[in-house]
Formats: sequence, structure tokens, C-alpha cells
Amino acid sequence: MIRPLTPKQATQNAAFLAALRRTGNVRAAAETLGLNRSMLIKRRGKHPAFAADWDAALVFADANPPSRLQEGQGEGPSATPAPQPSRTPSGGMQLRRSSRRRLTHDGEQRFLAALSATANVRLSAAAAGFSYGTFYARRRKSPAFAREMRLALQCGYERIEAALLHSFTPGSHADDAWRHNEPPPMPRMTVTEALQLLKHHQTEARLLAEPPHIKRRRGESSDACSFRLAAMYRAQLDRDREAFAIAEAERQIRGERAWFAEGPALPALDQVTGWSRAGTKRGPKDGG
Repeated sequence: MIRPLTPKQATQNAAFLAALRRTGNVRAAAETLGLNRSMLIKRRGKHPAFAADWDAALVFADANPPSRLQEGQGEGPSATPAPQPSRTPSGGMQLRRSSRRRLTHDGEQRFLAALSATANVRLSAAAAGFSYGTFYARRRKSPAFAREMRLALQCGYERIEAALLHSFTPGSHADDAWRHNEPPPMPRMTVTEALQLLKHHQTEARLLAEPPHIKRRRGESSDACSFRLAAMYRAQLDRDREAFAIAEAERQIRGERAWFAEGPALPALDQVTGWSRAGTKRGPKDGG
């Protein structure tokens, strides 16, 4: 089982991804924050959501070259296209350096790689250095490219969906940074103002308010009322499960054992010895 990220690691990831979107260079982004590049690469391999955000940040950087720093270690795609075979006027074949505006195999692969990370055709086309219409035209002409474009789009969709679902879980620590800091000082208020605030937010803070989607309406029937009460009960169960999941995530951060951890496995009864002392020769005890 993959150990979930701690709040500190989640904060590091957010800062690294922001730097990566600016530079497009993994080494430069890590050095800017004083982080170890190998540590980030290992973390990427263990957390698919972080890997998806990593790839999306690289695509964003490729699509916005004015905001990038100079690439130092060649970790981004090469701007010079590879030579391509072409036919001369005499009928011979030779390798020629392709034009920057001509779509090459390398350009297609850069586009497909970016599409598998973002599921965004326009952004992926900009990252590859072409207009999005170029790749739509290529898809109409080449069944093979149409297949690969469909698979890349499907891959990007699934990765984004998985990353989005992971961000909703308490273990992602994407939105709980405020809970790990001391609250700011309370502003001065009168007794009347304090009582008014407590009265105004009592139902919401004590989880007694009706969920917005099942507010009682004018002329509500008994069946609709029963459905509403059942929905409120299910919503309360969902909140209880969410509170338990948050508590479990905090326990894992502290390195404590899970609340419902599996106990030691018991041996099979046929492996237990000592049954001979049970007195099998005795007859049943007379109840009288």
C-alpha cells in the first residue's frame, strides 16, 4: 500500500509544480526550491496524481515559451527537428533537415505525449509548436495517427479523472493547509455580537442544517418528506464516514496503527493439539 503524502510533502509538490510550469526544467525547478531532484522523481513514481500534474506542468511550460528559463540539461524536447528522408528532383532519396513549420514524426509524438498528460488538444498542439488544426488535418488523413490520437486522449482523460478523484480524498491534503497552522487571533466583539454569530451559524456548525438540495418546499407531499428525511440520514452517514477518513489520514501521518487493522491470523483447528485431554471417554452428563 502506498503511503499517503504528508501535508509538508503536498506543499512541496505544489511549489515544485508551480516552478516547473514556469521553467519547464525539472532540475532548475528543484534547485530553485532547494529540493532533491531524485526525491521528487521517486515520489512521482509512487503517486500517479503527482505524476499527472508533473506531465501537465511540462506541457504548460512547452506551450508558454516566453515564461520559461533557458533549459540547462536537455530535459525538455529538442527544438530542432530530426532530418527526414525526402526525394530529390532527380528521383533520388536523401536526408534533409525539415522545416520548423512542417509536421514531422517527432512533432506528432510530442503532441501525443502532451495530449496523454493534459487531454487538451490546443495546449498539446502549442507545446509541439503547431496549430491545433494541423493535427486535426493529420487525423483526417492518417488512420494510424487518428488511432494514436484517440488513445492519447483517452489516456489523458483517465489520468486527469484519477488525479481529480484523488484530490477529493482527505489523504491528498490538497485543501487542509489551514488546519496545520495556528488560527489567527480572534477579533474584538461584544457579547451581543458573539451571541448573534453563534445563533446565525449554529445549525451549520453543529451539522443540524438541512442540505441545500433537499430543502422543504411549499406543498411538499408525505412521500417527498419521507424521501427528504432518508436523504438527510444518508448525508449524515456520508459526513461520518468522511470524518473517519480524515481521522485515519491523520493517524497515518503520525505513524499510528489503523483503527481497524487486521489482527494476527489464527491457525486452523486441525493444527491445534491437546484435544486428548478433553476426556472423550466420558459419557454425557445427566441433567437430572
